[in-house]
Amino acid sequence: MSKIVVVEDHAGVGKTIERILKAGGFEVVMFDSAEAALKADAVGTADCLVVDVNLPGMSGFELYRQQALSSKPMPTIFITAGDEPAVREQAERFAGVGSYVPKPFFGSDLLDAVTRALRRR
Repeated sequence: MSKIVVVEDHAGVGKTIERILKAGGFEVVMFDSAEAALKADAVGTADCLVVDVNLPGMSGFELYRQQALSSKPMPTIFITAGDEPAVREQAERFAGVGSYVPKPFFGSDLLDAVTRALRRR
């Protein structure tokens, strides 16, 4: 069972993501900030990250940068409510095509993105 670490600061959205991923057969570990995920050392033990771009404190992009500096870059799906071309381009530059899922999204879109990211690993 692949372990997915989710970093989402909105509790309701986080619960929805958790339910979707668990229904897809994944083990899910939730955090409400990038700092909490790093402090728990959960990022290094994940098979894939699902990270909100706009977090209080450290952004999702900064979390990815720090993770990539400390080890091999991890399959990552960036999520955000702001579907902007510049954000999409940066997500794809960091984690590859298909690594960006704008909110709101269908559960199947998130599951497809995570599955593709894990295959590229």
